[in-house]
Amino acid sequence: MRHSLLIIPTSLALLSEVGAIRICGNSTGTSTYPWRVSDARYDSAGSSTSDGSAIVAVSMVSANRSYGTFFECVASWPEAWQGFENGGDNIIWSDCIWAGNGFTDDTTVSFAMDWAKHSMYVSHTFACSDAQGADGLATGMVPLDINCVTTEDGSQACTLASKASIEFTTKGGRTPQEPDTGCPSSVDAYQSWQLEAWKRQYELPPGSSLSDPPKGDTGPSFVLRNMRNRGTDLFNCTSTGEVENEKFTGSCTAADGASTNTADFMFDRELNMLTIRQQWHCDGSSFDAVGVGYVQATCDRRGDLLTCTTGPIWIGTKTL
Repeated sequence: MRHSLLIIPTSLALLSEVGAIRICGNSTGTSTYPWRVSDARYDSAGSSTSDGSAIVAVSMVSANRSYGTFFECVASWPEAWQGFENGGDNIIWSDCIWAGNGFTDDTTVSFAMDWAKHSMYVSHTFACSDAQGADGLATGMVPLDINCVTTEDGSQACTLASKASIEFTTKGGRTPQEPDTGCPSSVDAYQSWQLEAWKRQYELPPGSSLSDPPKGDTGPSFVLRNMRNRGTDLFNCTSTGEVENEKFTGSCTAADGASTNTADFMFDRELNMLTIRQQWHCDGSSFDAVGVGYVQATCDRRGDLLTCTTGPIWIGTKTL
């Protein structure tokens, strides 16, 4: 059993020199944004650890040359899942870390991988200049041409088949111009969230094995903001502080009592996997949406105590 200690470079939100915010518009697909994949790699868990995790890493850059912005996207999940939680319908989203060069208009950049189809999904969020307090969301998908070889230990190592970079485009969707207090117009309406102020604390003495369970683990706390309704559904989420089978559960309370909807979460500390569920209560009926994210965190050590935080993280639901 492993208990990962993630030490990740400083997040996009903390260091980026943010450029001019974008005009988002109020109709579908008003803007497109060019990107380029420069490198990609997948490493399986290997035959000796068939229940272990695979790692996928992708490097991509904004094709707007004036930005010069480079992102490293990394995710890890049990190999059998192939990018979907428990091999089901919920694709796993992960944050892309800004490399510290150039500048960007984006608040978050995220990716997800359908490994069986070698398809990568990308999303990014940004502030809107034409609607104060609103955030735009652009999404896209790109197929990756992959070559795989089997290593001596039986594991797979996969890289891009061509040395040439792969270009793709993300497309902006409709951005809410006013706060929406109603229910989604359709149960099929795409839902996503932005996580902010993530914090988790636990004790792990220097030199400890990654298989050693951390002591005094608080589990995560964070702010959860629904991206579709301009923050009407804004929640403060806290863990129960109790762990069972390496998993924390927690509830989310509507900030200022503004929302009648509910949300809760589960965090698997062994896999660093967060599952979010929001439920809507609409005129006697209800429905829910589920999002899954691989959470990378920067952990600051003070003696035996580690405090783990992140910048804003975007988590979506199904594939886009």
